[in-house]
Amino acid sequence: MKKVKLDKEEQELLDALESGEFESDLTPSRREFIEESAKQTFKKDKRINIRISGRDLLGIQRRAMEEGIPYQTLVSSILHKYVSGSLHDVTANKAVVK
Repeated sequence: MKKVKLDKEEQELLDALESGEFESDLTPSRREFIEESAKQTFKKDKRINIRISGRDLLGIQRRAMEEGIPYQTLVSSILHKYVSGSLHDVTANKAVVK
């Protein structure tokens, strides 16, 4: 596993956490809710097939490689963000100038 380089403040926070200085105020019901939400977010129970251009596929694969993730994971993430409303088409409402 690749070791992450921490700055001084990050290292102090990590040391404080590991020494037990911090206590969680997370209630059991909130923890259960968060765990279930995470399970549902990462649950992949459906398969789809799509046709896209070779150029777009290469672009997606290149971007995924830059991010260090599989390209299918990147596509799934993009779709999830779009459907959940956190990814917006910035060109959708721009006027066409001729």
